[in-house]
Amino acid sequence: MATWSEHDPDRRRRVIGFALQGAYVVWLPMEISIIYRRTAGSPRQHALTRNAAAILVGALELAVIVGALTSGALVESTSMPVVLALPAIAVSLVLVLVVVGIEHVPGQGMTDPDLPGFCLLTLTLGLVMAGLITIRLQGAASILAWGLIVLGIAALVVFARFEAGREHPFVDVRLLALPRQWPVQLTAFLFGMSVLGAQIPLSTFARTDPDIPGYGLGAGASFVSALIGVYVISLAIGAFTLPAVSRLLGTRTAYVLYCLLVAVGYALWLPFHATPLQAVINMVIAGIGSGALVAALPASAAAGAPPAATGLATGMTNATKTVGGAIASSIFAIALTATGSLDDPAAGHAPLSGYMIVWSVCAIAALLAAITLTRLPPTHSAGPG
Repeated sequence: MATWSEHDPDRRRRVIGFALQGAYVVWLPMEISIIYRRTAGSPRQHALTRNAAAILVGALELAVIVGALTSGALVESTSMPVVLALPAIAVSLVLVLVVVGIEHVPGQGMTDPDLPGFCLLTLTLGLVMAGLITIRLQGAASILAWGLIVLGIAALVVFARFEAGREHPFVDVRLLALPRQWPVQLTAFLFGMSVLGAQIPLSTFARTDPDIPGYGLGAGASFVSALIGVYVISLAIGAFTLPAVSRLLGTRTAYVLYCLLVAVGYALWLPFHATPLQAVINMVIAGIGSGALVAALPASAAAGAPPAATGLATGMTNATKTVGGAIASSIFAIALTATGSLDDPAAGHAPLSGYMIVWSVCAIAALLAAITLTRLPPTHSAGPG
């Protein structure tokens, strides 16, 4: 059997590069936390933060479109190293902007870093993910797989109790248990299942030739790129419409509405997945809701946190969203394997029922998120201008 590096010598370097780029996810919650701090004392602090978050996310999605179009045009006329160097140049320019444009605020200092808490959280996630991967390899009847998952859940209980007793916890579980926090954080976890977990299955479904397994769109790379572009545009639309819809309906109702859009968008895949037009309509509906939630969740977390903990609260929305996406990706990988085993001799095509599971999980998760957000206190039901 060929080793990992022998199968693809560059894969290890790509994985390391992706891991380093994972740090970028902290930027959006940090920006929203900074804006919330800068607007302190204003009677419109919550509304200003929400509006700024919408602009940030909208600009982010527009930048994705520009980057995709630029790279698509350059990849045909220049080398791949040049194309891959462009993001590094952009990030370097951003570093200059951060140094010049953001004022220095001294930290409080942490004399007792919570390394045990960090290790417990790493152990918890590692055990759960190892269990899901084992199910993927050995099938759902694997005793080892379920044993690992049970151990992961037990480690999570230990982690929560340990963190609750720490003066400077790695994760402030007492903050996350507040009525104005837990619905937002749970929603972020559920939302991550679709916004981070479903993209690869959707791409593979679109590329599948319907003449072979009996389903799929048979789309080429150009259509998949166009579908992604339309989806990103709908994300930007959702983000930019968030302030107006929040003023019209109140923030809590607006958040619930956007969650329902995500649920409807993925639920429509169940009966309507035969043509490219149906795929575009489904993704636009889900994209509008997703774009708004990307902006709304960290802003809502900041509004519901003590002034000294806005950074933690906004950062946790990204953390819980990422964990939700990782768990969903593992579940979807299991669903898209006909036998639950990598040794399946079938020609590599997942069963249609697997895609049905993906769409159903995304729709149900978004619906549960909408129900969860109804538990936000009345102070979240409407906000000033």
